[in-house]
Order: sequence, then C-alpha cells, then structure tokens
Amino acid sequence: MAKYHWQSQNVKQSGVDDMVLLSKITEDAIVENLKKRYMDDYIFTYIGPVLISVNPFKQMPYFSDREIELYQGAAQYENPPHIYALTDNMYRNMMIEGENQCVIISGESGAGKTVAAKYIMGYISKVSGGGAKVQHVKDIILQSNPLLEAFGNAKTVRNNNSSRFGKYFEIQFSRGGEPDGGKISNFLLEKSRVVSQNDSERNFHIYYQLIEGASAEQKEALGIMTPDYYFYLNQSGTYKVDGTNDSKDFHETMEAMQVIGIPGDVRTQVLQIIAGILHLGNITFVEAGNYGQVESMDLLAFPAYLLAIDPNRLQEKLTSRKMDSKWGGKSESIDVTLNKEQANYTRDALAKALYTRVFDYLVEAINKAIQKPHEEFSIGVLDIYGFEIFQRNGFEQFCINFVNEKLQQIFIELTLKAEQEEYVQEGIKWTAIQYFNNKIVCDLIENKLNPPGVMSVLDDVCATMHAKGEGADGTLLQKLQAAVGTHEHFNSWNSGFVIHHYAGKVSYDINGFCERNRDVLFPDLIELMQSSSHDFIRFLFPENINTDKKSRPTTAGSKIKRQANDLVNTLMKCTPHYIRCIKPNETKRPKDWEESRVKHQVEYLGLRENIRVRRAGFAYRRVFTKFIQRYAILTAETWPRWRGPEQQGVLHLLRSVNMDNDQYQMGRTKVFVKNPESLFLLEEMRERKFDTFARTIQKAYRRYIARKKYEQMREEASDILYNSKERRKNSINRNFVGDYLGLEQRPELRQFLAKRERVDFADSVNKFDRRFKSIKRDLILTPKGIYLIGREQVKKGPEKGQIKEVLKRKLEFGSISGISLSTKQDDFFILHEAQYDSLLESNFKTEFLSLMSKRYEDVTRRKLAISFTDRLEFRVKKEGWGGGGSRVVTFQNGIGDQAQLKTSGKTLTITIGNGLPKSSKPTRKGAQQTRGGGRNHTARKAHQNGATQFSRRTKQTDIMYSSPQKHGKPPQTALPKLDFQRTPRIPTHNHSSSGNMDFLNVPDEGMSGKQRKQSVGQRPPPAPKPQPHPQGPRCRALYQYVGQDTDEISFEFNDVFDLVKEDPSGWWTGRIRGREGLFPGNYVEKI
Repeated sequence: MAKYHWQSQNVKQSGVDDMVLLSKITEDAIVENLKKRYMDDYIFTYIGPVLISVNPFKQMPYFSDREIELYQGAAQYENPPHIYALTDNMYRNMMIEGENQCVIISGESGAGKTVAAKYIMGYISKVSGGGAKVQHVKDIILQSNPLLEAFGNAKTVRNNNSSRFGKYFEIQFSRGGEPDGGKISNFLLEKSRVVSQNDSERNFHIYYQLIEGASAEQKEALGIMTPDYYFYLNQSGTYKVDGTNDSKDFHETMEAMQVIGIPGDVRTQVLQIIAGILHLGNITFVEAGNYGQVESMDLLAFPAYLLAIDPNRLQEKLTSRKMDSKWGGKSESIDVTLNKEQANYTRDALAKALYTRVFDYLVEAINKAIQKPHEEFSIGVLDIYGFEIFQRNGFEQFCINFVNEKLQQIFIELTLKAEQEEYVQEGIKWTAIQYFNNKIVCDLIENKLNPPGVMSVLDDVCATMHAKGEGADGTLLQKLQAAVGTHEHFNSWNSGFVIHHYAGKVSYDINGFCERNRDVLFPDLIELMQSSSHDFIRFLFPENINTDKKSRPTTAGSKIKRQANDLVNTLMKCTPHYIRCIKPNETKRPKDWEESRVKHQVEYLGLRENIRVRRAGFAYRRVFTKFIQRYAILTAETWPRWRGPEQQGVLHLLRSVNMDNDQYQMGRTKVFVKNPESLFLLEEMRERKFDTFARTIQKAYRRYIARKKYEQMREEASDILYNSKERRKNSINRNFVGDYLGLEQRPELRQFLAKRERVDFADSVNKFDRRFKSIKRDLILTPKGIYLIGREQVKKGPEKGQIKEVLKRKLEFGSISGISLSTKQDDFFILHEAQYDSLLESNFKTEFLSLMSKRYEDVTRRKLAISFTDRLEFRVKKEGWGGGGSRVVTFQNGIGDQAQLKTSGKTLTITIGNGLPKSSKPTRKGAQQTRGGGRNHTARKAHQNGATQFSRRTKQTDIMYSSPQKHGKPPQTALPKLDFQRTPRIPTHNHSSSGNMDFLNVPDEGMSGKQRKQSVGQRPPPAPKPQPHPQGPRCRALYQYVGQDTDEISFEFNDVFDLVKEDPSGWWTGRIRGREGLFPGNYVEKI
C-alpha cells in the first residue's frame, strides 16, 4: 500500500537527500549536491545522522504545524531531511534510552545557528505534553530567545543577528518526557561592543530597540534622543538593519521579561541602566596639565540621575583612582589623578561592567524561573558564536575562534576518531580513513606547559602588569615568539600574531589583548555603584571591597578556557547530535551561491571524511546486554530473560526479524547495525508488541468501565431524538461502534486525513443528488470536520481507467448551520451548510448525530441546531448555467420498516411504517435478568466488540423501551470523553479473535491467528447431541463478532449462518458450525 503512505505529498527529488549515497565522494561533488538542493529551496541534507543546513537568507515554508505532525514519530528516511527529524530523533532517543542528549550547532558567523536553535526549541515545545506548570516552563524557554537576543546579539559585517555570546541551553524533562525545567550556561559576552564597534556594525540590539520602541513618557524619563547623539552608537554610522523592526522587537523584549517573571520595578531599572550607559558614553574629557577632567559638567547630571548616584562622586571616580602604597611595612591609600586616556578607559570600564552584570542577571533570572530541584533527562542545545574573521581581529575574536576550535575537536573526536577506534577494538574489519585532527591547534592555544600555549603566556604577562599596562602587549608578542614561534600553526607579524585555525588563518591584532584579558574592575567603581540609591544596582555589585585579595585574579582567557573545557565535558556525557551550518554567501541574499566560499567550508568542516567514515561504518551499535534488554520482547525465548550466551541471544533476535546478514556485524562486546532502516524495523516490531500488550491492558480496563459509559452514551444520543422522532426497534439498543469502515486498514481513505487525525465516526452512506439519485459516499467525522469521499474513474495518465477515491466535499463545523430530520423512523437527514445542503441516509444516524453535536459544540462553542419536521427542504449545488434552487422531501405514513421512495419533479416522497414511540429510550439494565429457558445470568462483562452489552430479553411480553414517566426528563449530563470510545471492529476477512488490534501485531501474527481459528473450529461442539440444521432463514455477518458469554456465538465478517430466532430486543439466536447461541442482530443482514 505504499502509494497510500501517509506522507502523500509529492516531494521533488533534488540531488541526494543523504550524501552517503553520492556516487563520487569529492569536495566538488558535495558542493554541487548542496548547490542543487539550495537552488531548489531544500536547505537541509544528511550525512547519515549529521544534518547539514545551508542558510537560505529568507523564511522557508516548511516549518508549520503540518511539518511538526509529519516528522513526529517518523523514521529519518521516511521524510525529506529536516531539523525536525533530527530533533524528534533526539527526543525519542532520550525517552527510549533514558540518556541525556545534546545537539552541537556549528558553523561560521551568519550560517544560521541561532535560527536552528530556535526551531529545535519550538519543535520540542510543540510535541511534548504537559499541564499548566509545564506550559509555563515552555513559555519561558521560548521567551528566553527574544530576551537574550536583544541583550546579546548585534549586527556585524558578517551577520545581521550575530550572537555575541555563547549559550548552552539545557531543557530538562520529567520521566514522562515533559519539559519541566531548564538551565542556561552563557560564555564570554563581547562587552567591548558596548563602547566601540567596527564600521557598518551596531551595538547590541537593545539600544536601538529602546530608542525606537520606548513610549513618549519613557523617552522623556530616560533622556532618549536619536542614535547619532550617542558616542557609544555613532562610531560606526550604522543604525538600521534590513528586515528588523526595532520598535516591535522592543515590545517583544519587554513582554519576554514579564513572562520570565522579572518584576516591573526591576524592568524599569534595567532600562535606566541601558539608557545610563548611553549617557555615560557622552561624558568627554580634556587634558589640563597632564590631568584629565570632565569637559562639560552638564553631561554628568543625566547618567548620575539614571544610575541614582551623586554626580560629584561620579566625576571624582572617573578622573581619579585610589591606590594602595606600601612603604616601610606600612600601607596607606593615596588618590592618583588620571590623564585623559585613563579617564576614557575608566568610563568605558564602568559602562562594560554595568552592561555585563545586567546580562548575567537576565540569564540568572531565566534560570531561577525554570530551575528544578533534581535532574532527570535533558536535551542540550549549543548555540555559540560562529568562527569569524574581521578586518581587525582582537582578543574577543581569539576567544570565539578558540571555542569553535574546541567544538570542531569534539566533532572529530566522536565522528571520525572514536568511531574508527571502536571498530578496531571490537574486531570489526576496517580500513582506516585519514583526516585532519585539529587537537594540535587546540594545544597551541590552551597548553599549560611544554610548550606553554598562547593563553598561558598571556596570563603570565598579565600577572606582572601594572595599572594601565602600557607596553604589556609588546612584551606578550616577544614572549609568544619565544614560546611557540617555531610552531607550524603559529606566525608573527608586525602588529600581532597569526594562528592557522581549522577554518583558516586568522591575523590577531595584539593591541589591547592584555588589558581585555586582565578584565579587572577597579574598586573605586564598585564602591561608586554600591552608593546608588537603587536596590537593583547595588544588587549587581555585591563585592566586599575591603577583603584583601591575595590570589591572582581570574583572567578572561582562563575563564573562557575553563568554560570551554567544562562544556566539552558536559557534551561528552550526552549522546551528541550535530548540525553543520553553511553560509552560502556574504551578501546575505537568497539564492546567491559563492562556490569558493562553500567549498572552503565543506573542506574545513571535514564533510568528505565524514561521508567516507559513515559510508563504511555502522549507523547503530549497542552492548549485547542492552540490545537484549531492549528487544527481548520480540520472542518468547528472550522474554522475560534470555538463558544463554549474550551473543547468541542477539543473533537469535536478529534472525527472528529476518535481518539480512550484511546488515549487521557482531563485535566482541557490541552488535553493529549498518543502516537506520534495519534499526527502525526492530523498533517498529518492538512497538507493535508493546502496543498489543498495552491494548490488552486497555481492553481489560475498558471492559471494567465500558458498560456504564456506552449505556450512558446511548441514552444521551437518544435524548437528541427524544419526543421528536420515532425509533427503529432493532437499533434503539444497539452498540455504538464509531468506525464502520475499518479505516485502520483503509489507507486509500485515510490519505485525506492528517497523519494523527482522530476518527469519531465513519460509515458508508447514501447521498442523494438534485434528481434524488442515490450514490454511495464514505462519510468520516473527525474533530476537524466532515469528509465525504466518493470514487471516480481516472481519465488520463498511467492510471487511466482505474477507480480512485476522491474527496468530494469537506465541511468545516463553522460553515454548518444545522441538521434536519423527519419525525418518522427513517434514516434520512439533511446537513445544512453555507453553500449548499446534503441529503444523506445512514443506518447509524443517531450515533452520528450524537458525536456530531458534541464536536460541533466543542469547536464552535454553540449548540447544533437540529430540527424535526415531515417536510424538509434543502438547497442543491449550483452547476453550470442552471442548477441551484431547492428540493423538497416529504414523509408519509405507510406499512413496514423499509422506506419507499417516490420522485415527482423537485419533490421526493418517502413512505415508511410506524416505529417505536417518540418517547422510547434504550433499555436499562438490571443486575440480573432472566432469558429464555429460565436460567439466571449475572451482570455481564463489558463487550469486546467495541461497546458494552445491553440487556437481552427473549420474551415478547417484556417491555422493550422505557416510558417517560419512569425516567422523567432526559439526563443533562454531557457525553463521556471520546477517549473512552472503542475503536471499531474492522470488517476484514482475515481477522483473528484478538479484535481490532490485529493491524498492530507483528506481520506473521495473521497466519497464527488463522491457524488458531482453524484449530478452534476442529474441536467437537460442546453440546452432546448435534442438532439437525433447520431449513429456516439465513444471515450474513456485516462485522466480526466475538462472543462474550457461554450462550453467545462468534463469527467473522462475511460468515453465512442460520438465523434461528429474531427478537425485538436486538439479540437474535443463530447457529454456526453446529453451535447455537445469541448475537446482536445489527451485526448481520438477512439473506
């Protein structure tokens, strides 16, 4: 049935989805494949489990709820490559294996890493369940993105929304897979951007958001001017970014702060600090006799006001500094006046400190809002600044590129090195594949000794620096030349040094390296901020400045080195997944493909080596014990425990699912499975087994509650017709089944529904056209609407002449105005809709009406209008020039239970005999009831065939319906939840007696079921005397029925057997295979 696969969209094939399948493995072939897909708007491509993502520089159409539904629970190879497939795989791995997962998103600046992280978080939020508390956590996780982007992202030359900090976001889950907590670790905010930017770049987004989005009152209170007024914003001459609405983003940022739980007064003070930093930057200094002094005292007032500090103290701390002087064993404090350059440096240091501490506070606020006391499972998303090369590369670029170097090392370690080493250790036949290992570059940067790395030399120079540290950078360059000058990945140049990174050579300007690495905030400035009258500002500066600090202060370099190594350790404890982002151009325009740029990225990301290892390697490997534990349920020999050597147990399981020998290899301690498809086969069969057992448990539970539930449903359904319509005597007490079409085994009908769309009701109905001609239609009711499906002959193409299912009509609940029925016992009803009406006939109209009313009310929040009259009018569809107008259906009393139809022009007359009174209700059940033969029967078990059993009486004198006096008004209780409705019997020939769950059993279960039925049929009948076959009437089974008591018979769909006796209760007596017993009359037709 592949042509009816639920993924029925026609996906244009463009290149290969998985580059493991490339016929030639060269850089050129990889680039050509990526280009072909990119130009056809396919931005995702696989290399086995690794996802390659090319930045499209535009919004793509395939990130909707439809795609989320499509990828949820699907195997990777079932759909086109997508970030949702990788995320779903991660989420399912976490749940199945009980192991923490992480995704490492790498690529250069502007390659699309931040957007990829957002899609991952969005997908997890959509597919994971949870109540109000979980929803709150989800909201915070999603709202953390706009907040941290506002304060941590900026426009650079390479990227309009560049992350200027690193972020590892752990989403924590409960055992049930609900996100109930989280934690953010942030790395190295590029704080130098607060005070200076390169040409064509911007400061952090929040500044421009505040200027554009603040209200008039806020602007007045914060002294907001145009951006060119502020020195901290006007150095680059760039204020706007294409496609960015700073005003709208400001409101999103403020809303995010509110959702995260930051109090209103703190939100106000955060904005005061941001504005205060801008005003601080406008304080300028002039040289007066080698000393710096404030040029305009007026410019001191506003930043002092916003930061709630004394303007005179602000002036003092910007132009002088306290220094400790030791003389003759005594220590005294003296004030040193600063020169102009030192005053500018002090002002900038204060601005950077304020901004960094606000940013750290925001990260901590998010963490507090979603922290949980103990960790269970987690998925980590690493979104970190990309590898970057600018015209001038300073200390920040050095740190950023070092972290990227470490990430590349993880990728090499786990995908190229560790995987190959594992094959050798396990004795798998393997030819080694060569690759560049960038550990040599990491060591050059971070080594402690022999030789010391760049960071160690830098820290040593900083330890001996004095005050401002003039000349320290020159000393650093000399010491680097001495320590690592001969290293093949290091060179010097007149203004700094060059490192040969995995992604290319980068020239670093040594100017400012030592100062930025030292990262010291003078005690005077801390003291100044602690004098603020704002609680929040004092909270941001908690240091005790009177405590003597004997130890060497932590440098920025050593901090980022420690964070990078901690990050690597965290990632190594998780099961890693990889997204390799590629930037196709520098113009930031869609469909612009720079061949040489992409080829360079393909080379340094090691994609060719990755393909070669993946092609020769194995997609899945598991220790024997874990493999047996996971798949033991597949065979009787391994469940609950395998008694024998583990290796033999693994082989037994693989053979039980008929896996080809070339699809797996046995190592010394692990089994290796080559393709994901083979693994998915195992998973699918395991799920089927569990599904069968789960359904058996559900069945037992439903037996317990179904009797009351279905009785209540029947009564509530009959309330709709109560005192309005006559009832049929053989249907008033019948079981509700719901799906009379067996949709689980009808993919040709299911193709019109969404992948997981629930079916409330499905039946084959008669539909009458404008000439009252009857035609069969399949009617399907779901929570999304009503589908009417017909059949047509294909007129052209390769399937010409074949009969195909066609969706004739889909009715949304909002467009339905009501339903009309007659007062007689017939099965006709009219669906009234905005465009035109539909006249339909269904044996199960009461059940349909009941479910339709419930769904209609759920969706529209109003009652469904149902009218009863013996003259019905309906509008017909307008066709061509003529058509339209209306038709009339009238109902008259006649004889018999079958409706007689007579057409006259635009009127259809339906004649039918009297049914049960309009006040009829389903029979209520007593605890014990007597049936023919005088036997006593205890209350029955719930019905296995999709509903509870109803009371059955064989005496004609028993009352078959209840009088209104006995029961009063119809009950007001709502219909039970649809979750309790049983899945229907599927009218198919080869059903075993296990019921409607057979389609989920392992494939060969059908044959065993068949053999089981045959063996049951060969047993001698329980009655001692075989009875002669009467020559009476016979009937054919419309559905399968499995007897629930000793006095009931069972039959399969289409079985023909003797009808011994009909009973008005709906329980008839029949004889099949020599056995006589009771069965529900509505499951058969007389022949």
